[in-house]
Amino acid sequence: MEMMYQFHEKSPSTRIRNRDLAEAMGVKPASATEMVQRLASKGFLDYKPYKGVRLTDTGLIYGKRMKRRHRLAEVFLSSIPFRGNIHRTACRLEHAINDDLEASLTVILGDPDLDPSGRLIPEADEKIRDLVDQYQTFHPLGELELGESAQIECIFLEEKVKSSLESAGLKIEAIIRRENSGFFINQTKVEMTKRISDSIIVRKVQA
Repeated sequence: MEMMYQFHEKSPSTRIRNRDLAEAMGVKPASATEMVQRLASKGFLDYKPYKGVRLTDTGLIYGKRMKRRHRLAEVFLSSIPFRGNIHRTACRLEHAINDDLEASLTVILGDPDLDPSGRLIPEADEKIRDLVDQYQTFHPLGELELGESAQIECIFLEEKVKSSLESAGLKIEAIIRRENSGFFINQTKVEMTKRISDSIIVRKVQA
C-alpha cells in the first residue's frame, strides 16, 4: 500500500503494472500479483489484469496514512541520537503508530512538511488535525515567543549535550523563558543552537 502511494504521488491517474510494482519492492512478479489480488478483494486497489492497478479512494486514504507515519518516524529518528538504519526502522515503527501517537509526533516535531530526504510528508486527515489541536499546549522550545515562559517536558538530545546543558539548569520540569538576548532559566542564560531548541519540547505556562 505504501509503495502504491509512492507511485500515486508521481502519477495519480496512472495504472501501475505488476512487474513495476514487483521491481520497486524487490519481490517476484507472482508475489506482487498475489498481494495485489488480495488487496483488491478488500477494496484497497482497483486491479484490471493486463492493464495494471491503482488505489481506490479507500486505498488512497490508507496508503497516505501509512506513508505519513513512515515519514514522521524518519523525522523523529533523525532528531534523536540514533545510529541505526532510519528507513528500515521507520518501516517497523509506522505499524506501531496509532492516531494519538501520530498527533503527538506531529506536535513535538513541529508539524514538519518534509522528511529528512526532502520528500513531502502527506497532510494529516481531519481526525488527526482534531487531535493535534488538543495537544497544542506542547511546542518545540524554538517556537516560544519573546516574553513567554514554559515548562520543559521532553528533551530529545544526546546525553553529552544534555549533560552540558544541565549545568545551566536545563532539565525536565524546569521553567524557561525567552527574552531578547536568548533563553533563561532563573537568571542564568542558556546558550543553545536552533537544532537544540527545536529538540526540546515545552508546555507554555503563565510567567
